[in-house]
Amino acid sequence: MIPIEIHEDGCIGCSLCVNDCPNACLYLENGKAHTRDTGCIECGHCFAICPQNAIRMVNYDCAEQAVTPMTALDSDTLLAAMKSRRTIRHFTPQPVEEEKVRKLLEAGRYSPTGANAQNVAFTILGSCQQEAEAICVKLFRTGKKLGSPFVDFLKRITITDDFFFKGAPLVIVVSSSSDINAGLASAYMEIMAESLGLGVLYSGFFAICARLSRKLRKLLDLPKGHKVVSCMILGYPDVRYRRIAPRREPQSQVL
Repeated sequence: MIPIEIHEDGCIGCSLCVNDCPNACLYLENGKAHTRDTGCIECGHCFAICPQNAIRMVNYDCAEQAVTPMTALDSDTLLAAMKSRRTIRHFTPQPVEEEKVRKLLEAGRYSPTGANAQNVAFTILGSCQQEAEAICVKLFRTGKKLGSPFVDFLKRITITDDFFFKGAPLVIVVSSSSDINAGLASAYMEIMAESLGLGVLYSGFFAICARLSRKLRKLLDLPKGHKVVSCMILGYPDVRYRRIAPRREPQSQVL
C-alpha cells in the first residue's frame, strides 16, 4: 500500500510537495500531484507543506495540528536556559506526574531520525526499577568484569544501593539500533524535562551494565536489534544552582 493519498479534488498543482519530497516520490502530471509506487519514507513533508490539506498519511492519525516555529521562542532566553542546565544527582521523592511523563515521551517521539526511521524506543522501568538497580549495583560491586580503568574508580567510591538511580522516581531507558537517533531523542527529552522543572542525570554506567549483563538485558526486553544508548534518570531536583559554570572556548574552525 502506498503510504500517502492525494485528494485530486483538493490538489491545486502548486508543486510544493513535489519540490520538498526528499526521496523524489512525488511528481506533477496534468496539473496534479501523484505518488510513485515505492520510495516513500513517510517523513510527512508533503502532508505538512500542502496549502490545501489535500494529502493524507495512511498509517497515521492525521488530525491537524498548527505549526509552532522555534522562532516563537526568545533565542536569548533559550540559550541562557541551556547554559544554565546542570546534571542532577540529588532528587526529591516527589513522583513525576503522568502528564509530564507523556510530554517527555512525546518530545522523544518527535525527535529527528535518519531517513525517518523512527527506530527509537523508550522503556520506563516502573515496577522493575528496583530490580534493575540491584543488578547494576551487584555488577559494580563485583567490579572485575568492568576492566582495569573502572577498577581504580570503584576503589575510590562506595557503591550504595541507590548508586545508579539516586532515589529518583523516574527512569527512562532510550534504546535504538542507531546511537545518533537515540541521542537526539534523549536531547529532545531533556530540554522538555528542564522546561517541566525536572532534573536529569544520564547514566553511562547503566548502559555499560546493559552491555555486560544478560540478566539486565532480559529484564529490559528491548526491541530486536536495539541496544541501550542512554539511561535518563529524572525527578524534581533537591539542589539549586546559582550561577552558570564556565566552559572552554569551542574547538571550531571555518574551512
